[in-house]
Amino acid sequence: MDATFVSIFCLALIFLSTSLGSALVFFFKRSFSDKIGNVIIGLASGIMVSASFFGLLLPSMELAKQSQYLSDYLSFLPPLLGFLLGGFLLYIMDKLIPHLHLNSGEEEGPKTKLPKNVKFFFAVTIHNIPEGISVGLACGLSLANKGDASYIGAALSLAIGIAIQNFPEGAAVSIPLLEEGISKRKSFLMGVASGVVEPIFGLITLLIAPYVKEALPYLLSIASGAMIYVTIDELLPEARKGDYVHYGLWSFMIGFAIMMVLEMTL
Repeated sequence: MDATFVSIFCLALIFLSTSLGSALVFFFKRSFSDKIGNVIIGLASGIMVSASFFGLLLPSMELAKQSQYLSDYLSFLPPLLGFLLGGFLLYIMDKLIPHLHLNSGEEEGPKTKLPKNVKFFFAVTIHNIPEGISVGLACGLSLANKGDASYIGAALSLAIGIAIQNFPEGAAVSIPLLEEGISKRKSFLMGVASGVVEPIFGLITLLIAPYVKEALPYLLSIASGAMIYVTIDELLPEARKGDYVHYGLWSFMIGFAIMMVLEMTL
C-alpha cells in the first residue's frame, strides 16, 4: 500500500468515526446507563492504553536503541523523558484550560463564567489532541521509512483502534449537550467539531515527522504519555460507575486485546 494514501485514509477515518458517533444524538434522547457506559468507556480505555504502548511507546524504545547519538546504556532516556513529559504537558493543560470532565461533568481548571457547552468542548479538545498527534506520528513514521509495510501496518492499526474508541466518544459529546437543552442539530455539529482537532493536529505532525527523524523517539513517547494520562484521568474512573465495575474492567481487557491483535496482524 502507498504510505501517502494510507496516511490520508487514517486521518479521515478518525474524524469520520467521531462524526458518526455524534450522529447518535438523532436516535437517543439521553445518555447511556451505567452498565452500558462502563462497557463503552472500559473498551475505549483498553484501546487507548494498548495503542499507547504497542503503537507509540514500543516503537519509541526501538528507535532509541537504533539511534547513533545514544549508547545502549542511555537508550532508555528518550522513551522515559518523553513519556513523563507527555503526562506533564496534559497536566498543565488541565490546570490552565477551563473544562468539564467528559462523563462526570466535574469542573477543572480556572474558574470562569464560560457556558457549560464551551467547557465541555474544551475537555474533548484536550482529550483529542494527543490522539491526533499519535496518528500523525505513526503515519509520518511510515513516510519517513519510505512506505515500509510494517510501519504502514502500525499506522493503520493505530488509526483503526482510535477510530473504534472515537465512535462512542462522539456520542459522549453530542448526547449530553442535547440533555442540556441544545438542539439535536447543534449538538451534532459540536460533536463533529470536537473531532476536527484530531486530523488537524495529525496532519501538522505528519508533515513535520519525516524531517525530525532523530526526535521521533521523544515525540512518540510524549504522545504515549499524554494518551495514558488522559485515560487514567478521564476515562478509567468513569468505567467504574455503580454496581457494574466488572463490566468496565472486562471491557478494558477486551479493548486492550483488540488493539494488541490489530498491532500484530496489520
